[in-house]
Amino acid sequence: MTSVLYHEGNRAFQDEFGSRRLSDRLEERSRSQFTDDDKSFIESCIYFFIATANASGHPDCSFKGGAPGFVRITGPSELAFPDYDGNGMFKSLGNLSVNPHVGLLLIAMHGTPKRLRINGTARTDRHDPMLGETVGAQLIVRIKANVIFPNCPRYIPSLTLAEPSKYVPQTGVLPVEPAWKGYDAFKGIVPPRRDRQSE
Repeated sequence: MTSVLYHEGNRAFQDEFGSRRLSDRLEERSRSQFTDDDKSFIESCIYFFIATANASGHPDCSFKGGAPGFVRITGPSELAFPDYDGNGMFKSLGNLSVNPHVGLLLIAMHGTPKRLRINGTARTDRHDPMLGETVGAQLIVRIKANVIFPNCPRYIPSLTLAEPSKYVPQTGVLPVEPAWKGYDAFKGIVPPRRDRQSE
C-alpha cells in the first residue's frame, strides 16, 4: 500500500527504531476530510504555523494569528484563512505562488494541549468572495487538505493566555500600527495598508 505520510527516509528511521507498525497505525487514523471535532478545534484557534517552500524546495515557516474563526472550514477537505498586513516580505504567499505544497500545525498551548497537522496544497484568488466579508484581509488563502492527522501533544508546555493580540483586525476599529513601522530605518518605504473589504 502506498503511504500518504511516509517516504523512504521516514521508513528507514522507523525500521531502525522499531516504530513502523506504530507509524502505520497512526497513518490509519489520518484522513482527507475534516471531522466535526477538527472543525471545532480549527475554528477556535487564534494562531497556527504554516510551512512553505520555494520552487527549489528551500523551506520557510511562518506564524499566522487572528481572532477565533479567522481560519474557517469551507468544504469537506478545504479551509481558508486571511492574509493580513505584515512586514511586506510575502515569504509564505511568494512561496505558494511557485510551490503550492504546505504543511500546517494548529496547536493549543493554553487550556487543554492539542495539536493537529494538515498537509495539502494552497491557492489564492484576488477575487475570492471571502475578501468582502473579512476585515483586514489583503488576500484569502485556501488550502485543500490531502492528509489530516492528530499529533501527540505531550511536549506542549502548560501556558496561560493573558490577552489576544491588539493587532488582530476588528470590525469598526481602526488598525493599530506596530511600532517598527515608524522606525527611522523604515520611514518613507512602508506601503499603505490594503484592506480588500473596503475596496
